[in-house]
Amino acid sequence: FYKYGEERRSRRIAKEIVKRRQGKKIKTTFELVEVIKNASPRHRKPGIPVHDIGYKQLARIFQALRIAVNDELDSLKEGVNKAWEMLSPGGRLVVISFHSLEDRIIKNFFKEEGKEKKGKILTKKPITPSEKEKKENPRSRSAKLRAIEKI
Repeated sequence: FYKYGEERRSRRIAKEIVKRRQGKKIKTTFELVEVIKNASPRHRKPGIPVHDIGYKQLARIFQALRIAVNDELDSLKEGVNKAWEMLSPGGRLVVISFHSLEDRIIKNFFKEEGKEKKGKILTKKPITPSEKEKKENPRSRSAKLRAIEKI
C-alpha cells in the first residue's frame, strides 16, 4: 500500500488486514473497506458510515492492489522496451501516464535512451492537461504525456 499507493497509513492498514484475516477471510470489497475504516482513526467512531471514509484513501488502497495484482509496473517497462525496439529511426514513442510511479518509469527510460544517444527527448517536461481540459474531463487531471524520437 505504501509502495504502490503511496498511502501514509499503509502499515496500520496492513496490520488490520492481517488481524481480520486471522478470524475470517475478506471476501468482498465492502469487507475490505470496513477493515480500512477500522484502521483509520477518525472513522473508528461508531455511527460513521463506511462511505464517509476518504475517497482518496480508498482510491490509493485499491490502486495499490490493482498495480500489485496485475504487475502493472513491470508490464509497463516491458511494453515500453518492446515498443522502442520496434521503432525505426525517426519514429516517435509517446506515452501518457496517470500515476507518479508510471511517470517515473517513463521519465527514466527516456532519460537513459537520451544519454546513450539513441533517442531525442521531445518533451523536456511532461505535458499536462489545461485547466479547461481538467474541468471538461476530470479524469485527465493526473495525466502526463512524454515523447521521445528514436535516432
